[in-house]
Amino acid sequence: MKYDYLVVGAGLFGATFAYQANKLGKKVLVIDRRLHIAGNVYTEKIEEINVHKYGAHIFHTNNKIVWNFLQKFATFNQFINSPIANYKGEIYSLPFNMYTFNKMWGVITPKQAKEKIEEQKCKARVNDPKNLEEQAISLVGVDIYEKLIKGYTEKQWGRKCKDLPAFIIKRLPVRFTFDNNYFNATYQGIPIGGYTKMVENMLSGIEVRLGTDYLQIKEEYNNCANKIIYTGSIDEYFDYSLGHLQYRSVRFEDEVLDMPNFQGNAAVNYTDRETPWTRIIEHKWFEFGKNEYGNDIDKTVISREYSSEWKPGHEPYYPVNDEANNKLYENYKKLAARESNVIFGGRLGEYKYYDMDAVIYSALRLCESELTN
Repeated sequence: MKYDYLVVGAGLFGATFAYQANKLGKKVLVIDRRLHIAGNVYTEKIEEINVHKYGAHIFHTNNKIVWNFLQKFATFNQFINSPIANYKGEIYSLPFNMYTFNKMWGVITPKQAKEKIEEQKCKARVNDPKNLEEQAISLVGVDIYEKLIKGYTEKQWGRKCKDLPAFIIKRLPVRFTFDNNYFNATYQGIPIGGYTKMVENMLSGIEVRLGTDYLQIKEEYNNCANKIIYTGSIDEYFDYSLGHLQYRSVRFEDEVLDMPNFQGNAAVNYTDRETPWTRIIEHKWFEFGKNEYGNDIDKTVISREYSSEWKPGHEPYYPVNDEANNKLYENYKKLAARESNVIFGGRLGEYKYYDMDAVIYSALRLCESELTN
């Protein structure tokens, strides 16, 4: 065995484990089927702008362990996520807060806003929410649900809101203040220089092979390492033998515009059902419209996001964690338990939607149990 660990996937989970193992003197090989490191947080410089090639990633956490860990690899700017919603030309604040309630109903106090929501909730006869639609109405009332949630959510998930589980919307921030900070997190920001540079620093001194599909030459790679850390799709690992787990996928249309400012904000959600994209990202505003030398940039790069049902060959993004898929995952998990030298981790390996900080913390916990024995 040439390596102690083969890490399949050069995203946040794999890079975190590889760094910790390498630091403890383990021989590590990292491979990835893509031609780049950093997984879905990969950023590519276009017109001096760090473009988030797989969708917007804004780091946020209350976990000081994770925050301190990342300080070894990047300096974060002070970007605060304050997206806005565009409903047929009407602009509303996200997260839902007093600016939203004032624009929607003309209310000016938290008491008035709460009364309006309660009035609409009662009129809709929502007492014990059973699905996403009912949960949303119980949180923000019918008007906001109809204008700012329903169309966007049905585009994103490809399903009626009545057919989606309530838990999807429970993490939606609703504030009876004028706070425009979407994330209620102590630490947040974007790595200066982009996520790719951050992950590159994590993998410094570690052997990395890109454009390498582990599943195509599994036997060869299994024979080169004592243990495998696998961060790909768990159902694909087992050749979909029990069936396909469902995901939502996302397609991006990038465009370079010969203007310094397209929409004035990093993220604008299009919440009507008729607009085909879910949102437009203007990447320069993640770094305040300046390049790494502090100069204003005369051009801008935007990305339109289109949500779609996943199928083999597409990139899986969001696990559809409904009852049927969770049951199927549990069956795959039983198969995984029989793989004595393979550890499954990360968003795809565990079929779980992870925020970035949770992915890193999960990898750090694995390091504690795996590398200290």
